[in-house]
Amino acid sequence: MSSDRLTEDFNAAKPAALARVVSIVENHRDGFEQILGSLHSRTGRARRIGLTGPPGAGKSTITALLVKNFRDQGLKVGVIAVDPTSPFTGGALLGDRVRMENVALDPGVFIRSMATRGSLGGLAAATREVADVLDAFGFDILLIETVGVGQSELDVARTADSTVLVLVPESGDSIQTLKAGVMEVADIFVVNKADRPGADRLRNDVELMLGLRKGVSFGNMPAHHGVDLKRVNPARAAREAAATTDPKAWTPPVLSAVATKQEGIAEIVAALDRHFAYLQRSGTLRARRRERLRERVMDVVERKVSDRLWKDSRTVAWLDEQLPSVEEGTATPFAVADMLLRQSAELVRGEQRT
Repeated sequence: MSSDRLTEDFNAAKPAALARVVSIVENHRDGFEQILGSLHSRTGRARRIGLTGPPGAGKSTITALLVKNFRDQGLKVGVIAVDPTSPFTGGALLGDRVRMENVALDPGVFIRSMATRGSLGGLAAATREVADVLDAFGFDILLIETVGVGQSELDVARTADSTVLVLVPESGDSIQTLKAGVMEVADIFVVNKADRPGADRLRNDVELMLGLRKGVSFGNMPAHHGVDLKRVNPARAAREAAATTDPKAWTPPVLSAVATKQEGIAEIVAALDRHFAYLQRSGTLRARRRERLRERVMDVVERKVSDRLWKDSRTVAWLDEQLPSVEEGTATPFAVADMLLRQSAELVRGEQRT
């Protein structure tokens, strides 16, 4: 299919053209930059929601139920499900689509499974670009699901407008709630499988850490020595703060759900709507999306510079010649790197060597 015909079919909202454009962009095939460039002016309309959490937390089940809820509202939904790549085979399970079979055949839903392909942040390097394609195609909601194992939550948070962290009682003891990265990036916490033992304790632990981190329990107290610290309840204060509609602040709510019984989904959707309204009122939405654009530019620059340097045979040969000096200690990696950048300036600028 010619590029003109592909563009015509994409603009006509044909699913086959969407799938092909997504494949071209995901695999960075020839012409992908031109495609993304032509679509850029049509992006920025979809709400991007990230879902992350440990394996087995029920993210795919919750995602499928969220899709159904949004579809009942008449919204078109795109799903990007990211699974870790095997370091041995290079493949990935990509089982999320199987768990979403109830919504996969809906013409208003598009599900794309992707492998991380070695990306340490839990998202494939092309995930944001695929999200742009779905955005430009006209989807109202983009759900980006990935496995979170400690740090990948940071990556999905940089990709989404709202980030949902799904936990289960088996996620680990309360010390897990102390992880700064996890606590900082989540906009909504969901304790799934809340009918299991330990769910209430986990929810209280998360609320406790939210209260201590934000200082909400002390916000309205006088600064004197007569405060009775025994009466301070950070968890309750965080819960109360999450229930308010302060236009200048957002305290993440900690919700309970039993996804297999379809319990708690309406509350998650309501929290997502409240968070998006807060983002719009406070100006945070624009700030987040602008920062996302900044990071996109930086990502593209890093990729281009890396490709230009390491795909140049003379640069690689020159580096190999310097390695004995580094081994002997007469040169350092930093000095070699500086020399390489100085003598490869034309490559960095995208100029051809003569």
